[in-house]
Amino acid sequence: MSHIEILRAGVLTTCQDAGRPGWGHLAVPPSGAADRPSWRLANQLAGNPTGACALETTLNGCTVKAHRNVTVVVGGAPCAVTVDGRPESWGQPVKLKAGSVLDAGPAEVGVRSYLAFSGGLHPKSSLGSHSTCLLSGLGPAPLADGDTIPLGPSPAHPPLPTQWPAPWAGVADELVMKLHLGPRLEWFRPDAVVELARGVWTVSEHSNRIGLRLDGPTLRRNDTAELPSEGIVAGGLQVPPNGQPILFGADHPTTGGYPVIGVVGPEAQAAAAQARPGTKIRFAPIPMPHWSRRA
Repeated sequence: MSHIEILRAGVLTTCQDAGRPGWGHLAVPPSGAADRPSWRLANQLAGNPTGACALETTLNGCTVKAHRNVTVVVGGAPCAVTVDGRPESWGQPVKLKAGSVLDAGPAEVGVRSYLAFSGGLHPKSSLGSHSTCLLSGLGPAPLADGDTIPLGPSPAHPPLPTQWPAPWAGVADELVMKLHLGPRLEWFRPDAVVELARGVWTVSEHSNRIGLRLDGPTLRRNDTAELPSEGIVAGGLQVPPNGQPILFGADHPTTGGYPVIGVVGPEAQAAAAQARPGTKIRFAPIPMPHWSRRA
């Protein structure tokens, strides 16, 4: 079967598709692409179904060799793209001949770039997904130099013709995220919501696909007990005893014993996936409807 070969894996390059939702009752995280809009658009431009498996790089990109003629789209975090040492377009379909080498360089802004190949990637699957999950270990291992990944059949629809400018989302220096308050708001002091509305947090270097650790104002609780373990969703803002929140990402745990003060939506989750250490984050709290509040 035709394949690509990883010549330079970079600091962390993984295979990612739509993930494996629906297995939370077995403690399996959803995983999948961290920046879903960028991953989806790269696949669309490559002529793939939007759920196809692609490469997700982290900060310093990767280098691949094609072992068949294939079209590649490098999107997500902007970076320099070369084929056999010659500059090529970022964010647009690039044709690779068998034996050609494509390099996606370090992210100029943001964190994660996506390499979508026409036909999609077909590494070993687990529970119906090709995605690598850092927390559970399911899916293919993070890629290493010399690894090979099978390519799927050429897509029925050819890659889209070059379009410029492609509608890639920008990467902001400071993020403002709508935060839907709850479900455990009652565990916090009244001034915690005020702090959420006025505070500024900084993304810690101790962050990954599991979640962003945020340094900043302390969110104080009025109940210091530990919750019985309960479900957690991507985008949940959990507050451990030190009061420094954690914003959960694609590989988040499925349960936890610390209260969740609010949840951000898919758009904010995609922005968080591109937030480097040092990025400033503000929250815009949205109160829960009265009918949805816990008794």
